[in-house]
Amino acid sequence: MRARHLTPAVLLLPFALLLAACGGSSRAEGGAGAGSGTDGKGSLTLNVGDQKGGSEALLRAAGELDDLPYKIKWSTFTSGPPLLEAINAGAVDVGAVGNTPPVFAAAAQSKIKVIAGSHSRSDGETILVKKDSPLKRPAQLKGKSIAVAQGSSAHYQLIASLKKAGLTPKDVTLNYLQPADALAAFTRGKVAAWAVWDPYTSQALDQADARVLTTGQGVVNGLSFQVAAPAALDDKKKSAALKDYTDRLRRAQDWVFKHPDAWAEAWAKETGLPDKVALDAVKRTRGTAVAVAVDKAAVASEQRIVDTFAALKLIPRSYDFGKFVDPRFNGDLPPSGTAPRTYGKGH
Repeated sequence: MRARHLTPAVLLLPFALLLAACGGSSRAEGGAGAGSGTDGKGSLTLNVGDQKGGSEALLRAAGELDDLPYKIKWSTFTSGPPLLEAINAGAVDVGAVGNTPPVFAAAAQSKIKVIAGSHSRSDGETILVKKDSPLKRPAQLKGKSIAVAQGSSAHYQLIASLKKAGLTPKDVTLNYLQPADALAAFTRGKVAAWAVWDPYTSQALDQADARVLTTGQGVVNGLSFQVAAPAALDDKKKSAALKDYTDRLRRAQDWVFKHPDAWAEAWAKETGLPDKVALDAVKRTRGTAVAVAVDKAAVASEQRIVDTFAALKLIPRSYDFGKFVDPRFNGDLPPSGTAPRTYGKGH
């Protein structure tokens, strides 16, 4: 899968496998698939929702599943929204999502609590155009058609990028498409641009004759979250396991930054991504994450997303995002605005 010029059909498999790792639509795109089994030992079981190539793969590659004093039962979901629905239903205790699915879940009064955060570079949050496109800057998107997954992190990035360019969503034609369908439309020239996130950004740049029109740097908050069920937090033993689990994820992310090649290889094997694309995505965004506190600044940043989607009537009304945050695990974590890591120039 190293060939640079693959047909859309060939590209669809890994794109579909990685649906909405950082985003997700505003509604469920499918529920849980077969879980990957159970790790650990002990009488306590933590039910963890995951996505393909997500927390389980990360923790396993970093060796953080080797000495679990409790059990983790894994369930795999296609994207953030159905994972959050499972948390709301009490079927899952915790799971990782991007910065936007919790906005929609909380708008629906779901029983969720954001308990941990990470801050990554936003170079992978992009608006892509074809290499031969005449478009050179975002302001030129006026009147053009743009593919984007509704309610995803890319959706907010697109709206914010348009605003920065003096445009509104009414100035463009939005085609609400999940990544696999968006790729097909982009490849066939059915849309002028595509707002998306890594690893789709890295794969499109490598294999779909794409180039970056603009990125989310300075436009989006670069945050992603661990979201838990209030009932799990209210259980003393499960709460302690959740603290340990988030600590393991933090250590695993530290390992990733120091071992990008090893993680890219494991991630590629897990997802079907080409090795080069996986490494590009790791160095562009996925390896740059730093664990941060879910503090007042993070809440304020998420509140801006809430207010933006409420103003566009994509959620029924605005609300206080802070009511869906539990900061008990912040500890001595750095502020949410702490700069992400970087692999240097070009990444």
